[in-house]
Amino acid sequence: MSRDMTAAAIAAIARSETPRLALFVEGQFESGALRLWSGLGPISWGGHEWTGAGQLLAVSPIEESNGVVAQGLTVALSGVPLDLVQIAIDEARQGDSGNVWLGMFEETGALIADPVFLFGGLLDVPQIDEGDDSCTISISYENQLIDLQRPRVRRYTHEDQQVKHPGDLGFEFVTTIQNQEDTWGE
Repeated sequence: MSRDMTAAAIAAIARSETPRLALFVEGQFESGALRLWSGLGPISWGGHEWTGAGQLLAVSPIEESNGVVAQGLTVALSGVPLDLVQIAIDEARQGDSGNVWLGMFEETGALIADPVFLFGGLLDVPQIDEGDDSCTISISYENQLIDLQRPRVRRYTHEDQQVKHPGDLGFEFVTTIQNQEDTWGE
């Protein structure tokens, strides 16, 4: 997959053998968006304030292939106090969106404009691993292509047609002709 990188990002990679990188993770929850980045302290980017999670934030490897394959990833936040675990359980909704960007920094510590978009998907299943006084919350995100594998349960009935197209009368008489016997050609 081609990545759109700004000229400033390409120049920073060319200047440095080891560019300073950071991950930006955004997850939608019932009360709103949670925005974390892999550094320390708050940072502003994209019109939003991102909270630094440092080493407590982990993202699984992002895999890509040449084929059309629904790859997922897992975002983990460790060191979460036990009293906040219930909030995480109540707030997570299957199907909410999550995104990951890769950002680069100048030698001065300034964020280079427009981090590279790496992944966008839908929340699948949160998992909680409890410790003595804190825990790790892992949230799996599936690529939106996974939706193509879900069966579409539709019926050719008037009621089902009204759900998708209210007022359409195309299937109004389907149930009346279902068991009707006609003599054709006599």
